[in-house]
Amino acid sequence: MSVKTRAHVVVEESILKEIDRLVGKKKRSCFISDAAKKELQRLNQLAVLKKLKGSWKDKDHPDMQGKDGTYKWVRKLREENETSLKEKLA
Repeated sequence: MSVKTRAHVVVEESILKEIDRLVGKKKRSCFISDAAKKELQRLNQLAVLKKLKGSWKDKDHPDMQGKDGTYKWVRKLREENETSLKEKLA
């Protein structure tokens, strides 16, 4: 369980009213904490994507080229997974 601490935050009155209407006053902290976690995850993902921008080169993945390339690649992965699962369960 994570340590919790109090924080004084200022939000627009309309936002607070909407939160209270949807989840109730007693669940404000939980709602705001969950919303902040989701936004932090989104911002961290964006940062990673920006850092990795340009790392994918189509020429390095000829198996995924063309109209059906990605479809075939996914089908192959699923078939390999299915085969592996069957072998483990046999």
